[in-house]
Order: sequence, then C-alpha cells, then structure tokens
Amino acid sequence: MSCPFATLPRHLRVASFCALMAWLPAAALADTSFEYDRPSISPESGSGFEDKPGWSTESFAVAAANPLATDAGYQVLKAGGSALDAAIAVQMVLTLVEPQSSGIGGGSFLMHFDGETVQAYDGRETAPAAVDENLFLDGEGKPLDFMEAVTSGRSVGVPGTLRMLEMAHEAHGRLPWAALFEPAIALADGGFPVSARLHQSLADTPDLLEDARAASFFFTDEGEPLPVGHTLKNPALAVILQRIAEQGSTALHTGPVAENIVARVQGHPAMPGRLSREDLATYTAMERDPLCTDWLAYRVCGFPPPSSGHLTVMQILGMLEQLPPLEAPPADKRPSVDWLHRFLEASRLAFADRNRYIADPAFVEAPGGDWTTLLDPDYLEARAKLIEADTSLGSDGAKPGNPGSLSTTWAVQPTQPEHGTSHVSIVDAHGNALALTSSIEQAFGARMLADGGTGMPGGFLLNNELTDFSFLPRDEGGTPIANRVEPEKRPRSSMSPTLVFDRGGERLVASLGSAGGAAIIHYTARTLAAMLDWGLDAQQAIDLPHAITLGGTVYLEEGHFSEATRQALAERGHEIDPRELTSGLQAIRRTEAGFFGGADPRREGVVMGD
Repeated sequence: MSCPFATLPRHLRVASFCALMAWLPAAALADTSFEYDRPSISPESGSGFEDKPGWSTESFAVAAANPLATDAGYQVLKAGGSALDAAIAVQMVLTLVEPQSSGIGGGSFLMHFDGETVQAYDGRETAPAAVDENLFLDGEGKPLDFMEAVTSGRSVGVPGTLRMLEMAHEAHGRLPWAALFEPAIALADGGFPVSARLHQSLADTPDLLEDARAASFFFTDEGEPLPVGHTLKNPALAVILQRIAEQGSTALHTGPVAENIVARVQGHPAMPGRLSREDLATYTAMERDPLCTDWLAYRVCGFPPPSSGHLTVMQILGMLEQLPPLEAPPADKRPSVDWLHRFLEASRLAFADRNRYIADPAFVEAPGGDWTTLLDPDYLEARAKLIEADTSLGSDGAKPGNPGSLSTTWAVQPTQPEHGTSHVSIVDAHGNALALTSSIEQAFGARMLADGGTGMPGGFLLNNELTDFSFLPRDEGGTPIANRVEPEKRPRSSMSPTLVFDRGGERLVASLGSAGGAAIIHYTARTLAAMLDWGLDAQQAIDLPHAITLGGTVYLEEGHFSEATRQALAERGHEIDPRELTSGLQAIRRTEAGFFGGADPRREGVVMGD
C-alpha cells in the first residue's frame, strides 16, 4: 500500500514503520473517558540489530518493548491520562504480546515522580509462607540443576505487579482503572500478529511444550512455534483482564483465578510448589524510600533493596568517577579499551559487594545499618584504588569490601543465572514521569500457563522468580547467605528503573531502564555514562555495544567489537567470550524542545509521543 513517510503522524515516524502499520477501524468499546482505537501493528524484528532513529516529542512520550504496548500508552496519554495510567495500559498489553518477558503473573518495581516527590513502589514477588531455605536443594543437600528448578512449581513466587499498579493508581491515576484495560482486552479478543521476537523465543524454549496448555496455545499441532504474522487470540486472558478491570487486583489474588494459579503450582507433575491461596490473598505491595545519589551534575534516583540495581549501578559509576579522567570517547562514539577495562573492573568489585550484602531488607540489615554506606565516596575511593591500569583483578581478586561496621557477616552468594524482564519509561503532559521494570524472570517464566479457571485457550504465564534466591542457603562453614530462601521473603533483583534529575532534584532529566537479568546493571550504568557524561543522545547511548562481567568471564557483544579491542582486553587478563547480549533498554531524556526517546535496536520497541 502507499505510505509516504512524510504524511505519517509524528508519533508514527519510525524507521520501516510504513511496512509495519495498517490501521483498522476502532474497536467497539465501553463508553468511558478513554476509547481505544485498535491498530494492527506488526512489531519489528527481535533478532539481530536494527537501526532506530530516536524520537523527538514536545509534551509527552512513552517508550516500551513492543509497538502495540507503546501505542496503548500513547493513546492513554493522548486522552489526558497520567503516566501511571499509561503504564498500566502498557503492562497489560505486554502481558499479551510479550508474554515471555513480563505480565500479571510476575512482579515489578516502579519509580514515580509527580513533579515534586519521587516514590518507589515495590511489586516484587514473595516466597510462599510454607517454604524454607532448602527449597532448591535435592535429597542429598545439593543444589538442583538450575533449569530443573526453573521449570517446576517450586520456582513460582506470589505475583505482585497488579497489586503494586493498583496501589500507585490510587495515588496517581487520572482515568478510571477499568478503562486502562480496554487496549489489552480488545487485542486479546481480536488477536495480534505473532512477532519475529515472540516466534524466536518460542523456538528457543522447547521445554514450554511440556506444559499441555502452553503447548496447545503457542505451538502448532506438529509442535512447531506459531509462525511470524499468525493472528494469536487469547480469550482466557481477555476474560481475566475484564474481571480485573471490574474488580481490581482482588480478581487475581482471590477467587477462581487464584485457585487456578494454586492448582497449577501445587499440581506440577514433577516438582510441586508450595504457593497457597492465603499467600495470594495476603500479598501486599509496598512503598519504599527511593535511593537518590549525587553523581556528576545530576541526582540519580533508583530502587532500594530488594533490588540490587541502583546500589550496584552507582557503585560502578562512583568508582569510575574516583579514577583519573580519561580522554573523551573517540569520534565513533564507542568506549575506548581503557574505559572498558575500568568499567569491567568496577563491575567485578561492585558485584562482589552485591553478592555478599544485598537482599530483602526485612530479613537482612544493611552494612552499618544504612545501604548508602555502599555508596560512600571514601569507600568507593578505596575500592577504586584496587583497579590497576593494565591488569585485571579476575574473579579471584575481586573480593567484597567492608563498607561499615557489620553486626552480621554474610557468606558470598555463588553466581547463578538471571534472565528476563521488560522496561517502560513514560513522561506525561502533567509533569509526571516514571520508570517501570517488570518481569517473570526466565523466558516464559516457570513454563506454566494459567487460564484463570476459564477453561478457554490462553491465559498468562507464571513467574519463576524464586530462582533469583541463592540455591545454596549457607557456605561450607555454615555462614548464611543473605539472599537465601526464607518464608515471605522477596528475592534479590537486578531491575534498575531509574529517574535522573538535576543536582537540586527538582527538574527531571531522564527516565531509563532495561531488560536483561543481572546484566541490566551494566546496561543501565553504561547508558547513564554515555548520555550524561559523554553527551550522547538517548538513542546513541542505547546503541553502544555491550561489555559485561558478573565477576569472571567478560562477555562482549558479538559482532560489535574489533579484534584489536578483544585482544587488548585479553592482554590485560580478561577472559573474553563474545556472545549475543540482548538488552531491552528504553530511555527518554529532556531536551530544550521537549523530550528525545530511544528504544533498543536489539528488540522490537518504539517510542511514541506528541
């Protein structure tokens, strides 16, 4: 069809978007102050690296991991809704179109700014009341195989996303709660085209076939993943979302939906879990005190424990700030070998602290009684002195420090996999802004699809967030690990929703965050440095190649670093392993004319706004 780029509305001027768009007539929806126009958008390819232009807006913007989700948020903002209203609409659509990453069966962290106050809303999953620290040990007291634990009932935590969003909506919503579910309900009823990324995720997750409900919904009769472009309807999710729209989060945490969740977890054929109806009914979202840290000319605000995100991001950036300055990044906007070496070494040291100290604050005391001891300039200066210019500390040399007097000594948690998540950044026309990161952990979570007792095809996926706890509860000497499993405890997270302000803390500068498991920390830290220290715009910063380490091997984004760079890092003692590093960054930064947003070229997200 004919689709001249110049004739598109500004919010749809996306690279290659003409080939992806064909607007359909408006869906017949309830008569409310918000009426959703159902588009037909085929998301961009989720494989490889697709250049994106970045998007300029004047009064508001929404950045999310799928065009259908972004569009739902855009329509809510266009109708006068708040950033929080838009985030609810976005998250419900993500539950449908990006089920492998997040949804109502998982948990979230939300950073919110209402023009005056920064708030941190905690919707992280909790461990069932009936578990103990041996949850992920076998009969001989040895840790279960990681994937065996993931694909079991034991891995499922009490979901918290809905309760948290409901709590935040009571404070910051402008449109009715029910209206915000209309986009997801319309898309679930009418169907949406399977994206390249969803298709590839299904192809990469054959163990999803072991769940009969998921197999019949996401795969063909021959066991093949649904093809790209297939119209996928989700009638079970449409019914569930309609109930939530009418009844609130109670519709998920009690009644037939809750009973179905419990039946799925406790009825797992190989390894049942201990989630109960009481666990679901009594789940409480929390508001926590945000952590705000001065860095360069900015105040960076992020989530406190049980997230390790802000503390570890700002430890990395704080150590880099303590080192002698380097020359500016070269003309091609790529970090130099010297900067990469410093960044990787600071990451080793920060992750060593993370693995000893950070866990749910209801169960673990902060070093010296205050989490900010980990960010004390004198402490970071001492840690930065451990970084040598030409030699890597390696995994054995990066030990946790002692940031404050400790009443309890914790053992260091062994490194284990972390995956998943989706990120949303939004600024509205009313002075509100937010950063929302949500997750079900692994791709497709615990590989269990709950239909809410509807008996219809589809539904939503249950999380495997309890595998974010340490499988080993204690070290060989019997010293407990801070992030071990305990009843009603929230597992440590790497999610790093971030809001940035000027040093006075009054003027919003940026909202950002990422998907990517433990590497969220590296992705967010690098993007902050590129935007706010090097002067790149949001899209340029997101586009930069990734380099990460969790303490041992250094992973370089495959195909994005020269052989000379790889060799130079190897000569400094880094063990190099090129691999695909699929971040899910979204960022919106204030400009003189309004805002400029970027979306990760490694995924299918876009930014929309006016």
